[in-house]
Formats: sequence, structure tokens, C-alpha cells
Amino acid sequence: MTTVQSETTHREKHVAHPAFKADEQFAAHLQQLLVDLTDLALQGKQAHWNVVGPNFRDMHLQLDEIVDAAREFGDDIAERMRATYVVPDGSAARVAKDTTLPPFPTGEVAVSEVVDRISASLYAVVGTARRIHDEVDAADPTTADMLHEITERLEQLAWFVDAENRTAGHSVPASIIA
Repeated sequence: MTTVQSETTHREKHVAHPAFKADEQFAAHLQQLLVDLTDLALQGKQAHWNVVGPNFRDMHLQLDEIVDAAREFGDDIAERMRATYVVPDGSAARVAKDTTLPPFPTGEVAVSEVVDRISASLYAVVGTARRIHDEVDAADPTTADMLHEITERLEQLAWFVDAENRTAGHSVPASIIA
């Protein structure tokens, strides 16, 4: 029987010299955004499977758009974390412990309630992205560009969803243009 030695015993310790390496605050900001995006994807699927009522099919399909966006952005953030020497944690335990999103119910949920809850969750993720933006931008403008893209798309999706429950001329927020 031959003994296989690990690769690390045959070479010296690897040392990288990145142009940018995250500090603790930067890492914590991206970790929070990753948690919130992961929870948004989970909530979107929970809603997708359990939404009922008028406009079911439209909402069912729209929820898949939200889930796809949350998953793609979550993957982008996790990969950016790795590129800046941060180890992401997308475990269920971490997401459950640290999410800033309001909880989503189990069981069947009416379309109008899904609209309100998913809109709130979309805006919660946007709130995280906006809250961390300036400090992320100061540390690394490249990563801040990612936050711009996430904010722009999630606000658009929130508008699409929220419009389902709005009443023309009578819903808050009202237009600021006279």
C-alpha cells in the first residue's frame, strides 16, 4: 500500500498579491447582501409554489423572474467575495439567522398578499444594497458597480410586482411630479 501525500507537502505555501483584498467591514457588507439575496430567492420560490387567486399565472411567472434575478445576483456577490479573498456563507442556518427580510408565510397565500410581501422583501434587499453602498464604494468602486446593477433591477422588479395592488391616482407613494 502506497501513502499519498497532500499536494501542499510538495510545494511551498502559496502567496497571492492581489491589488485589492477585502477588510472585515467590506466582507460583512457583502455577506449581508448575499444572505438577503439568498432569502429573497427562497421566499420567491415559496411564494411561487403557494400563490393562489386572481392573476395567479402572471404572478407565478413573475416570481420566477425574481428568483432568477436573486440567484444570479447572489452568485455574482459570492464570486466577488471569493475574488476579494472572502469566504461566503450561504448556508441555511446563516440565512435564517442573519436575513433582514420580513418572514414569508407557509401555506397558500393570496396573490394580493404575495404582492405586498414580495414587494417588501425586494425593497428590503434594495435597502441593504443602498445602506452598504457608500462604504463599499469607498473601498472598491468595482464592487459598488455591482450594487448599482442589483439596486436598479430589484427596484424595477418591485415596481412591476407592487403595481398589481395599486389603484391609479390613489396609491402611496404618489407621484412627485405635478
